[in-house]
Amino acid sequence: MSHKAGFVNIIGNPNVGKSTLMNAFVGERLSIITSKAQTTRHRILGIVNGKDFQVVFSDTPGIIKPAYELQESMMDFVKSAFEDADVLIYMVETGEKELKDEAFFNKIIHAKIPVLLLLNKIDKSNQEVLDEQIALWTAKVPNAQIFPISALENFGVPEVFAKIVELLPQSPPFYPKDALTDKPERFFVNEIIREKILLNYDKEIPYAVEIETEEFLEDENIIRIKAVIMVERDTQKGIIIGHKGSAIKRVGVQAREEMEKFFGKQVHIEMFVKVNKDWRSNAFQLRRFGYNNK
Repeated sequence: MSHKAGFVNIIGNPNVGKSTLMNAFVGERLSIITSKAQTTRHRILGIVNGKDFQVVFSDTPGIIKPAYELQESMMDFVKSAFEDADVLIYMVETGEKELKDEAFFNKIIHAKIPVLLLLNKIDKSNQEVLDEQIALWTAKVPNAQIFPISALENFGVPEVFAKIVELLPQSPPFYPKDALTDKPERFFVNEIIREKILLNYDKEIPYAVEIETEEFLEDENIIRIKAVIMVERDTQKGIIIGHKGSAIKRVGVQAREEMEKFFGKQVHIEMFVKVNKDWRSNAFQLRRFGYNNK
């Protein structure tokens, strides 16, 4: 029996709904979804298996002009998305008119592989605006097939998925057929804690935070986790902990509930806060956290 498999890489500006789309395809919350920009820092693979196909989706950070070392590394993940894609998904939202980076845009319009342009959040639009947007993007990206969708409402997503499977090359699977992602459990512990911090703190705090899971011990009934929340300054440490530990306690409760759903068993979590000065601009620290692969 013939089998299809391939890499489908999702790119676009920050906050257009890339992570929501990836999670809609995979059926699991692999990528952080919040209303804050730049929530995806890594390239996260989500694998969808069928009897005669395997689609390896790749969610990438939103395209930005990098301001410091961490953001440079985030954009390297986006560049790599062009290198191994069999199908490229370029995602825009209604009302958007350009990609924030001209060089990336040039790569899209000159891509030698199939490009699907997904016009997202059409539930917030009307037919007249939609027609204008389709005309605009057809002219800008003539090599793309355009699909109006709402990733949040799952509108148009099954049609896009069917098109992707149709476009995949003949190939044996790249990963075991029961695999959901290429990332280890600790990665998702870190991401779940980071998501709760994004939701509970504002201003610079969430962007100055990195999580490191020091312990992940699993037995039949329970997972015991020790995680460190890294911040850049002492003042940020105080804000994360909150008055008498109230803020970090709230994060811990929310993270534990989410992890119990994700792993399907009881979770006990201990969290500590440490200052790791200016880690976002430190090449050694970034490599340690899995960003700088140069």
